[in-house]
Amino acid sequence: MSTPWSRPRCGLRGFTIIELMVTITLLAILLGLAVPSFALWINNSRVRTTAQVLQDGLRLAQAEAVRRNRTVSFFLTTAANPDADSTANANGGNWGVRVLPLTGTTREFVRGGALAGVNNGVTITSASTLVCFNAAGQQVANGTEGCAIDAGNPNAIYDVAHAGSDRPLRVIASLGGRVRMCDPAKTLSAANPDGCPPL
Repeated sequence: MSTPWSRPRCGLRGFTIIELMVTITLLAILLGLAVPSFALWINNSRVRTTAQVLQDGLRLAQAEAVRRNRTVSFFLTTAANPDADSTANANGGNWGVRVLPLTGTTREFVRGGALAGVNNGVTITSASTLVCFNAAGQQVANGTEGCAIDAGNPNAIYDVAHAGSDRPLRVIASLGGRVRMCDPAKTLSAANPDGCPPL
């Protein structure tokens, strides 16, 4: 006579230690293959986000210039909390937009923020510390503010990159006021609408 506790267990079976080790090894290999791609994706996202913030800041300055019928400047700064009197710096990790006075020296601060990607290895290379827009939304030189326009290349160009990224981006504010983001690895054409115009 058999008792309930002495019956053989049919169909009930767990993992053996070998099966468990094989599964863990396969997961480790797959994870090892995925990590570089994931890191590349994160760095590309940081570049894209930083370039988008630059583009949006330039467009904000341009829109404010048209709306207020005044000269407005966009600037990068190292100041932790940008304001109307922040010093412009081409290597700044923050940005700001300010309205230039018609008379006197008091500037009005519109908005500013952080370029979070700069704190995570993103670099911004630009000859333009400041970009000024006039009431027509076009770039303009302003000696008092420090906005200059290079006759050889009047566009304000910001190259955004990361050492661990394979897709740098460029933000261009043209002399006529067009602000766009593009891929410097491609030349603007019908086949590559996301490419950059030749410099």
